[in-house]
Amino acid sequence: MGAKSTIEWTESTWNPVTGCMKISPGCKNCYAERMAGRLQAMGQPNYVNGFDLTIQEHALDLPIRWKKPQVIFVNSMSDLFHHDVPYEYIKKVFDVMYRADWHQYQVLTKRSDRLIELSDKLPWADHIWMGVSVETERYYHRIADLRGTGANIKFLSLEPLLGPLPNLILEEINWVIVGGESGPGSRQMHEDWVIDIRDQCNKASVPFFFKQWGGVNKKKAGRILGGRTWDEMPFTRARAGVTA
Repeated sequence: MGAKSTIEWTESTWNPVTGCMKISPGCKNCYAERMAGRLQAMGQPNYVNGFDLTIQEHALDLPIRWKKPQVIFVNSMSDLFHHDVPYEYIKKVFDVMYRADWHQYQVLTKRSDRLIELSDKLPWADHIWMGVSVETERYYHRIADLRGTGANIKFLSLEPLLGPLPNLILEEINWVIVGGESGPGSRQMHEDWVIDIRDQCNKASVPFFFKQWGGVNKKKAGRILGGRTWDEMPFTRARAGVTA
């Protein structure tokens, strides 16, 4: 339930929960749903339920067993703050992250209402980053919810970017990731949307990471914006010396 990752902004993935359900337009062509279907067809035991929400308690202690420090994307195949994940289990996941503090963790959710509801009960620390996904202006409320949490490092994943995001409020936001949708049925991302977000980040001195243009062939489309790659990240112990 953990593996080296090809996701540009992380190093490994850890999935103490798998499976989810769609709640907003960004979920339409969910890569995790496609992958879960493939893994189920291959007979992978952790995906016997396909993309139905499944607690994977046997994977809880993986970060403790990983002795080499790494940046870990938590629940790349689910949403830790899904309403069917019991609070007691979310607390267990956070307790593991808190204890295994030689790693850097990146937690991402679309369910910011549950996040803000539970935030005061969770053990936040500098090495536990919290992010929300925002695909269109309609979901700006997720940013407001994130700002109200106890997370020390707060980030935005604007992927898949499905429309312009003008007038982002970046106060207390430490990092912004932008990416286009990839895979079958992927929806187009416009260059001017990306440039505007980059410029907003530069004006606010917020690190900007451009993940990909996306499309059916995301490797061919690449990740060059304005003649260069944008790999800015907040300063972390796990990536000592890397700053925006």
